[in-house]
Amino acid sequence: MTAEHPAYGVLRPVTSTASVLLADNPGEMTLDGTNTWVLRAPGATGCVVVDPGPEDEQHLRRVAACGPVEKIVLTHGHPDHAGGVRQFAALVDAPVLALDPELRLGSEGLADGDVITAAGLEIRVLTTPGHTEDSLCLRIEQDEPPSVLTGDTILGRGTTVVSTLGDYLRSLRRLAELPPGTTVLPGHGPELPDAGEIARGYLAHREQRLDQVRAALAQLGAEATARQVVEVVYADVDQSLWWAAEWSVRSQLDYLRTGR
Repeated sequence: MTAEHPAYGVLRPVTSTASVLLADNPGEMTLDGTNTWVLRAPGATGCVVVDPGPEDEQHLRRVAACGPVEKIVLTHGHPDHAGGVRQFAALVDAPVLALDPELRLGSEGLADGDVITAAGLEIRVLTTPGHTEDSLCLRIEQDEPPSVLTGDTILGRGTTVVSTLGDYLRSLRRLAELPPGTTVLPGHGPELPDAGEIARGYLAHREQRLDQVRAALAQLGAEATARQVVEVVYADVDQSLWWAAEWSVRSQLDYLRTGR
């Protein structure tokens, strides 16, 4: 039975190859919770699990019940995506593939352009740093229309926190070139219909924020701190979220001052 998002504990089909199981860890940074993706070709027995989620035994056991699990892939290493990965890997006896060597278990490393072959699928790796250094996206080659798992690089709602803006802008430009109609399968929030369009919208938003930061620096002085800039640029945002805004502003200041 198909359930509307969000639906905790229910495996919800989204495309012909991808279904989502939503972890019950809602919050300011996780939206409705972490999307754990279960991938398999029609008729395949095994599956690939992307982002098992936090260290939540009930959730991990629900995901394991979708198996047998052939491979586990991480879009990045934040705890809401990877906190339960070691427990999950032991539970299903499957290797963990990730860009970060410290997160890999029983597998070799991943590189840009690699194709993960499992569960009747070919899943292409796109390295997309910016949210984190180890962020990646995954294109499912067999989906029609095509689809891409974006982790926290593109969210199903709102915008993400950025650690290195130069890298993030380059990653967005790459996603903006995906074929029209490519479905976004995000790490948080509902799926979206067109990755290229969403990426271009993200780029426009980031350029707008950069203009606002430039204006704030003109007002405050070139050596203004991230906190001072937040108080100007994010004056209309709830102050409980300023700590996250400050993280992004640091990356914007670094980009403007050093090009990174």
